[in-house]
Amino acid sequence: MGGRGDEELRRRMERAAELRAGRLAHSPEEAEEIEREDELNRRRREVDAARRADYLIRDAMARGEFDHLQYAGKPIPNLDNVNDPDWWLKGLIQREQLTGLGPEALVLRVEDARLESTLDALYTEQQVRDSLAAFNRRIIEARRQLLGGPPVITKTRDVEREVALWHERRAAAAAARAAEEAEDADDRPPPFWRRWFGRGTGG
Repeated sequence: MGGRGDEELRRRMERAAELRAGRLAHSPEEAEEIEREDELNRRRREVDAARRADYLIRDAMARGEFDHLQYAGKPIPNLDNVNDPDWWLKGLIQREQLTGLGPEALVLRVEDARLESTLDALYTEQQVRDSLAAFNRRIIEARRQLLGGPPVITKTRDVEREVALWHERRAAAAAARAAEEAEDADDRPPPFWRRWFGRGTGG
């Protein structure tokens, strides 16, 4: 029974191929049948492609190829910057740690975002003040220049406030280091001479 059905299907496909090739005159009914078969074949190809894609994805997941993606389990960055036309350039500057590249307005935005870490790398209050003064001066100059490009939206920093925050961060970092050193000292065994004398007095 199955062989007879396969034979009938083969004949229909051969006749459809002959009709497409124009070797036989065909009626509107035959043309409609050809169109139905073409649509059926198109849908079958789409389903097969979807099944293959689904299989490949599941197979890759089973092998763990998606386990160590860069943003696995983390929010994807820049999703809130869809209205910022310069998001890709800012991201490039941040990822590659580029300095001095791109329009001044974008460079200032990037430097403003990591200004605290820049200041924390300095050693004296005067260095912090000089760096803040230079940063504010660049912002003012960029606002004055009408060279086109993205607008300068970076705000100047309050020097006295930033200096006070710099002192607070330094004090907090020093306290954290001292606490860590004290904890490490508690974990270390006592010197040999203390262990020796302690054993002698105990006996």
